[in-house]
Amino acid sequence: MIHHLLIAAQNPKQVAYVLAELFQGEAFPFPDARYPDSYVALTFDMHGTVVDVHPFTTELIPGSQDDTMFQRRQNPDASPYTATHAANSVPASEEQVRAIAARENWQLRHRRGLFEVIEFWIENRVLIELLPPTIASGYLAFMEPHTLKQFFAAKAASTEQKTSH
Repeated sequence: MIHHLLIAAQNPKQVAYVLAELFQGEAFPFPDARYPDSYVALTFDMHGTVVDVHPFTTELIPGSQDDTMFQRRQNPDASPYTATHAANSVPASEEQVRAIAARENWQLRHRRGLFEVIEFWIENRVLIELLPPTIASGYLAFMEPHTLKQFFAAKAASTEQKTSH
């Protein structure tokens, strides 16, 4: 279970407040002054889910053995895109998600396949997959351990057959 996620955004405050709206939680400035212009979106759920939103040029790098924390630096040449994404169950309805995306002028796509998700493109560059209550059950059913093991076993067997010829 993921309890904490950090993403980078061009407008961290706006993104944190939009995420808080989707989670039906609240957003606040990041509680550590060493991270200016950073925000947190809190869900106040039973899992303690938090999304930190830092300026998009922020990079976290490992500290030395003597450091108690990772180090932070700014990279002015950072790509605006990232492979990082997360799937999140949200209490907001699909209609609310669509309205928020339209208001922010951010791309959205309802994707169907092995399971349904709503691709919600923060600032049209960072993907989060949203699972409103009406589609979360399908995702959770696919991710049920027995179903997931069967799926990956079948995929592995199919891959082995293709590589053995």
